[in-house]
Amino acid sequence: MPTASGSRRRVALFVDDLWGGGMQKVIVTLASGIARRGHAVQLLTCDASGPLSDTLAPSVEVVKLEPVSQPLARLYPFAASPRSALDLVRPVLLPLRPLPTLPYLPALARHLRVAQPEGLVSASPQANLEAVWARALARAPTRLLLTLHLTLAEDTPNARRWQRRYLPPLIRRTYPQADAIATVCDALGDEIAASTGLPRGRIQTIYNPVVSNEIALRAREPVEHRWFAPGEPPVVLGVGRIAKQKDFPTLVRAFARLRARRPARLVILGEAKNAQKNARRIKELQELAGHLGVADDVDFAGFVDNPFAYMSRSAVFALSSRYEGFGNVLIEAMACGCPVVSTDCPVGPGEILEQGRYGPLVPVGDDAALALAIERTLDAPPLDSVLRARAADFSVDRSVDRYLAVLFGGEAEATMAAAAAASPSPVRSLSSVTQPFSRR
Repeated sequence: MPTASGSRRRVALFVDDLWGGGMQKVIVTLASGIARRGHAVQLLTCDASGPLSDTLAPSVEVVKLEPVSQPLARLYPFAASPRSALDLVRPVLLPLRPLPTLPYLPALARHLRVAQPEGLVSASPQANLEAVWARALARAPTRLLLTLHLTLAEDTPNARRWQRRYLPPLIRRTYPQADAIATVCDALGDEIAASTGLPRGRIQTIYNPVVSNEIALRAREPVEHRWFAPGEPPVVLGVGRIAKQKDFPTLVRAFARLRARRPARLVILGEAKNAQKNARRIKELQELAGHLGVADDVDFAGFVDNPFAYMSRSAVFALSSRYEGFGNVLIEAMACGCPVVSTDCPVGPGEILEQGRYGPLVPVGDDAALALAIERTLDAPPLDSVLRARAADFSVDRSVDRYLAVLFGGEAEATMAAAAAASPSPVRSLSSVTQPFSRR
């Protein structure tokens, strides 16, 4: 199906896995949004087994890249960028733990050489480096857009201290070889420029593709949870991975302060990626709720397929994070008409809520301030129409327009009706790639 301008682009997106992190969700949503414009889209990944693969538009082809051995993988960046050999020794050649997606670099380069996409979008600091190196190895004319979704300190928390020291200079020298660099908000662009030395003018902002018609439809679906029945006390909702980043202990403490003053319930949706960590962290949170005397009013409901139905029926959505890449969940809650409160954590919430215009912001880790913000929001909630209007600024269509414009260096293409659903493309190994994108 041709685009409004008559041009059907061949676009590839590179992401490490499909296991459901915020960055992965953005890339999956973006891939589907671009495909629905009638473009030919391939999603390149190191691990295609995650649940997000089931949420892709049927016309998106998933290509599983195959790794080489780690010792061999370390040599490819030197072949891609021989003039930077000295810069590559410490962060690439010497670490006991190499960059996690580095073994997939040869397969990525081979894909660019064989499939010849016109544009490639990559995500995460390491994947961006590998995208630049892969294009150099492939000698491909592919236009390259590098995207960043977290600060470097947050995106490489498990890297060795000296590795984190040497990655920023490598990024500063490598990223400018791409056609464009983008972050998900202005504040993140400021931080990346400061931490790497990249020129701030080279870093553009593209807001995440979050809001679609699907959210409104799913928000109306029923919720079986007994606390959402008519006449029950108001529910405060938290959603996110059960991880230190989300700081749910602060939310539980804030709720205990609120519950001491008025009837209310707290529901937390989400789970840790690792089953053992999930069980341990949930137990710790349950013990904290018991110690604070609110165990009967707190429910850890785990992962749910449709959080939007919960959002549309909750009295307040509370984000207690220590940091965020952006804070998509705030936008999703507002799109459902749910009032929101948030920590003023780096980076994203302040920009989304326009420094408190659309919901109060409180200091990170301050349960007293969070409790007060929740209580005041319960007493005087904003109009749901105002919240939905703000959420519309982060629509999938607007984001896709911006990505295509930045990637291909032209004006945003006109929004198109979704293409008729095609048969899903099977996940395949790169070893089976023999033909480039269709040039219809």
